[in-house]
Amino acid sequence: MTSHPKPGKSGDSHTDSESIDRYEIRLSGSGGQGLILAGVMLAEAVATVDGKNCVQTQSYGPEARGGASRADVVIASGEIYYPKPMQLDLLLALSQEACDNYYRDLKENGLLIVDSHLVTQVPTSRWIGIPFSQLARHEIGNMMVANVISLGAICAISGVVSEAGLSEIVKRRAPRGTEEKNMAALQLGLAEGKKAKERMR
Repeated sequence: MTSHPKPGKSGDSHTDSESIDRYEIRLSGSGGQGLILAGVMLAEAVATVDGKNCVQTQSYGPEARGGASRADVVIASGEIYYPKPMQLDLLLALSQEACDNYYRDLKENGLLIVDSHLVTQVPTSRWIGIPFSQLARHEIGNMMVANVISLGAICAISGVVSEAGLSEIVKRRAPRGTEEKNMAALQLGLAEGKKAKERMR
């Protein structure tokens, strides 16, 4: 069914949602994994519900499905003078290619979160592995909600967005008829993220 998260050594990459100077996140993987939507939902929750400054940018690969895909979110308590990430505080990699391509953009004490089912070669000992795709398939019954599970985990681990804010936006953004599955996916991600955070203490 599921495997336990595999955190690496703890560091100072976590943040408190009340005291963010500048926090840079990249959600990366393959086209079709819903990462652009996840980036939009994260940014919308941070900006419209939590009331922080936020900029979201995105990049598609050469193919709509199967090619590389990434969404960047920059969050700050003050003005954001440069909208693109310079050194990532948190990198989510839902494919081996994404992990290989973007790991070098992670700052020294940054946090790497990977899909432990799809990313089998991790270039550092400091990482958290959660089988997002397997959880989506076996626990929720829909592979398309792996992105929402990952958002829940990021929320629980980093504290960069509030649970209430993310819940409101996921419910609002979920395609009609999928609200229940998406909300279940969010709760599952929050639970998995909390387990991972406890194991890092």
